[in-house]
Amino acid sequence: MYSKEEKLSLLAEMIEFAKADKEIKDEEYNFILAIALQLGITEEEIGDLVRNNAARKHLQPESQRILQFHRLVLLMNVDKETSQSEIHKIREMGLKMGLRPEAINTVLKEMHKYPDKVIPPKELMSIFARFYN
Repeated sequence: MYSKEEKLSLLAEMIEFAKADKEIKDEEYNFILAIALQLGITEEEIGDLVRNNAARKHLQPESQRILQFHRLVLLMNVDKETSQSEIHKIREMGLKMGLRPEAINTVLKEMHKYPDKVIPPKELMSIFARFYN
């Protein structure tokens, strides 16, 4: 589904986001590592990304960008703390992905209705579908 370059870019983006509040917490690192292992990326490669970042590659199609935004929302909430800097950063990243601001803001508002702010994928997709039709 993704090339190695795309996988590294996805993970670099997640690492950049985890650093929004100046440090990567253990819960955030473990979440990123779990995603990396699912994608076939090693812990050593994650360490390299933490130190050096990877070149960004924009995802196509839009469904992949929405999936990545969902990963970022999950990452933001994995430590059960959401700072204003994280909210600002996730909005900025969503916009850079080409996602509609109304959909981003709705997701960030609606996530509070769910346990641990984990918005179900079906609900996330319905939010995006509403703003793209």
